[in-house]
Amino acid sequence: MKAAFDGMPRRIKMGIALVSLFLASLVLTNTKVFAVDMPAVGTSAPNFKLQNQEGTEVSLDQFRGKWVVLYFYPKDGTVGCTLEAHNFQRDLEKYEQKGAVVIGVSLDTTDSHKSFCAKEGLNFKLLSDSDHAVTDKYGVPLMDYKGNKYATRSSFLIDPTGVIRKVYPKVDASKHSEEVLADLEQLQAASK
Repeated sequence: MKAAFDGMPRRIKMGIALVSLFLASLVLTNTKVFAVDMPAVGTSAPNFKLQNQEGTEVSLDQFRGKWVVLYFYPKDGTVGCTLEAHNFQRDLEKYEQKGAVVIGVSLDTTDSHKSFCAKEGLNFKLLSDSDHAVTDKYGVPLMDYKGNKYATRSSFLIDPTGVIRKVYPKVDASKHSEEVLADLEQLQAASK
């Protein structure tokens, strides 16, 4: 874990600590998590059509022939979500070399995504699922905090034919990108 923090600005380290405390307090106090069954490995990934940060409609079908990392996260601009997005951005070239795309989904608006991408230098698609229809299709549990709903941190690795090859029901934002890259490499090697 120490290696993940080396070179990280002090404000991000402090933010991670604060968010960890905040999330722990949520779990212990006001948060309700609504669990739903996630699609199983080996099943077809549910299709979707959502708008990205530029207001362009994006569907899963557009990525047939590519691996897709579909990751759900709680909220733009929060420390954990920013860390996770930065790690995917850092590794984006590695994903592209493996024929994979990274797509983030949250309940935030397209305007929120656009601001988040501009501020943080993100060059991959973030999709707005404000009515949580796609989040529900994928069985991603929702958190309810003081009347606001947020997707929990969950991910899916989808193969070029649209089949789910890996489900990540609980994600550690600090090392998730590395975990997905390792699984992608293993799955690609096994399919040769």
